[in-house]
Amino acid sequence: MKRCHWVPLDKADYVDYHDKEWGVPVHDDRLLFEMLILEGAQAGLSWYTILKRRAAYRKLFKNFDPVKVSKMSDAALEEILGNAAIIRNRLKVFSVRKNAVAFLAIQKEFGSFDSYIWAFVKGKPVVSRPRTPSDVQATTPVSDALSKDLKKRGMSFVGSTIIYAYMQAIGMVDDHAAYCFKARK
Repeated sequence: MKRCHWVPLDKADYVDYHDKEWGVPVHDDRLLFEMLILEGAQAGLSWYTILKRRAAYRKLFKNFDPVKVSKMSDAALEEILGNAAIIRNRLKVFSVRKNAVAFLAIQKEFGSFDSYIWAFVKGKPVVSRPRTPSDVQATTPVSDALSKDLKKRGMSFVGSTIIYAYMQAIGMVDDHAAYCFKARK
């Protein structure tokens, strides 16, 4: 089976992520929060670096329950900073709590984070079929607008490039390559 160019076929967990998760529409708020945090953690790194640490992130950040994460103390976050199982970047670690607080405010305003975020694409995935790696965009006007709005609402590590990767991961954008077996017809 042919897959998107970025999938390293020698890494079974990465292949599994591509085949079962990437580009599949997500409407579960907990998973939307998890992926938002993980995409932010990826900033400046490879996705595989984060994917390998996903279980540790889940454990340390209370299975990405935004209510529990929003109540984490500075001491708890400092303790997490000492754990080599995750990326130990102070700004990224402390942004998780900050983003949880903003996430909860968005849920309260819109009824769910899902309702809020999917409105940016009118409830349907934007389908693109890149033929070569150079055809893949890093940002779009929609990722620019979503990034700007999330920042306005108090989130960090939500720049347009991060948000476009997030949109791809949660299926708001379907960028499976034209030759990939996952490309929807």
